[in-house]
Amino acid sequence: MELLRAQLEKWKKYRTLLGRLVQRDLKVKYRRSVLGYLWSLLNPLLMMVVMSVVFSYMFRYDIPNYPIYLITGQIMFTFFSESTTMAMTSVIGNAALMKKVYVPKYIFPISRVLSCFVTLLFSLAAVVIVMLATRTPVTPVIILFPLPLVYVLLFSVGVGLVLSVLAVYFRDTTHLYGVCTTAWMYLTPIFYPLEVLPDQIRPLIQLNPLCLFITAFREIILYGQLPGWENTALCLGWCLAALGVGGLLFKREQGNFILHI
Repeated sequence: MELLRAQLEKWKKYRTLLGRLVQRDLKVKYRRSVLGYLWSLLNPLLMMVVMSVVFSYMFRYDIPNYPIYLITGQIMFTFFSESTTMAMTSVIGNAALMKKVYVPKYIFPISRVLSCFVTLLFSLAAVVIVMLATRTPVTPVIILFPLPLVYVLLFSVGVGLVLSVLAVYFRDTTHLYGVCTTAWMYLTPIFYPLEVLPDQIRPLIQLNPLCLFITAFREIILYGQLPGWENTALCLGWCLAALGVGGLLFKREQGNFILHI
């Protein structure tokens, strides 16, 4: 109880710094951009149009309301990939600050993930526009749409903490992770249906945490259904596992960061 109280006090003390770091990341991302934050809306829309043409007409995947199917998976995976990539270099990128003053080091990867989450929230406007354009039915279940977003946020924080530690000790991590996210993207049903996969592979793909989060999001937005209990349990399990592993690893190694950055 005392440890929890101490952590909460630390969060209160440094929450202003966390907010400033999130604002800084957003300003850097859109600096000298004419459209600025509008790119959070335009980027998923433009990518959806291109990929809809490619996969709807050239590969002819028979998925009802394919634009919504595509954009819901696209924005979720883009957030995960971008946030974890930025979190991975957060400790190295703030080495000069850490050498001058004391701040909790976990603030840096968390701030990167949160800044990307703000972009994800802006991207939801693109989902609304596509829903209106395709006349997607809106059901009362849609009020639960934040749940899958919270799942992917927590999972990304955990993965980001792990990657930020690995990048301090093994700089090649920053290069290898790009290959990993590309492979992960193709192993996640973003632009193709699960049914096209062989029966032997499909159960493994369904255990993919990004597949679980995206499936829950689509159930709510596209199909107007509550995610199943199995899906919910697996989503929570992956979130707790990622946060647990990431938090413990980061706490154990953060004292040695100053020797390697």
